[in-house]
Amino acid sequence: MKIQEHVSLKGFNTFGLEVFATQFTEVFSAEELRQVILNPVLQNTPKLILGGGSNILFTGNFTGLVIRNRIQGMKVLRETDDLAWVQAGAGDVWHEFVLWNIERGFAGLENLSLIPGSVGAAPIQNIGAYGVEIKDTFFELEAMHLEDGTIRKFSKQDCNFGYRDSIFKREAKNKYAILSVTFQLNKKPFLNTSYGAIEQELKSMHVDKAGIREISQAVINIRSSKLPDPTKIGNAGSFFKNPEVDEKVYLNLKNNFPDIVAYKTTGNKMKLAAGWLIEKSGWKGKVSGHVGMHKQQALVLVNYGGASGTELIQHARTVQASVKEMFGVELEMEVNIL
Repeated sequence: MKIQEHVSLKGFNTFGLEVFATQFTEVFSAEELRQVILNPVLQNTPKLILGGGSNILFTGNFTGLVIRNRIQGMKVLRETDDLAWVQAGAGDVWHEFVLWNIERGFAGLENLSLIPGSVGAAPIQNIGAYGVEIKDTFFELEAMHLEDGTIRKFSKQDCNFGYRDSIFKREAKNKYAILSVTFQLNKKPFLNTSYGAIEQELKSMHVDKAGIREISQAVINIRSSKLPDPTKIGNAGSFFKNPEVDEKVYLNLKNNFPDIVAYKTTGNKMKLAAGWLIEKSGWKGKVSGHVGMHKQQALVLVNYGGASGTELIQHARTVQASVKEMFGVELEMEVNIL
């Protein structure tokens, strides 16, 4: 294993920001990761575990050791007539894992097709799209403690999942490196086509009877048409969470903005479409210097080339303030800021 000095992270973050790590290494197994963690020379060095770099915004260089998690390995652990328990390494590419399961007829992840990033990042964010979240099929994960190298299993209950949230964004933040994730998937699919434009896209595909493969392709088509490709335009997908408000707040907003987009959640709560709020505030497609909110999807903060992390975060805060002024609603950033 090689520790490199002063390494550019431009190719390791989807915003394409030219920032540098004081030190950088890649690990391909739990044992290699443990060797790095327990190396006495590196014991007091700040460490950052990096996966696909698709949910991170660097506002400057990282003074410490960046450990790129390349632990891979997709496998079926066990099966029954109805269920399959499948595992992937934290360094496996998420979309490739989704397709791998679809090929085997295992259902539950098809609505999460084409989400960028690695498998290990998925439970941290409790990633979700088109009516499905990771917690719906999550079974357990293995993670290594970054101080002593011990390995612990986390159940669904242990992860304490919330909306784009988990224990790994709160009390366990920066304390563990995820090694593998196991999902419990269905061999007899429960299809979810009611959210967003999936049913409409299936019609345009001339699909009469959809299966998981067709739903996956519909999601891929929709995401490709709405979201910029991070290999061409720097972005991290949806930058803000959809804010949740009391039903009373929503009704007041609806009186003033009859076309407001919102979804019922639990209790007396309504989830507002952050993209709609941003668009109505006048930011969709608006470019300021090197940055802007994307012309097709107002939720996506874009680096049009040459932007710094500081420029991006300043633009995001300006959008937040504008939405707050117009609607009285706070937008929370979904992306991790460093």
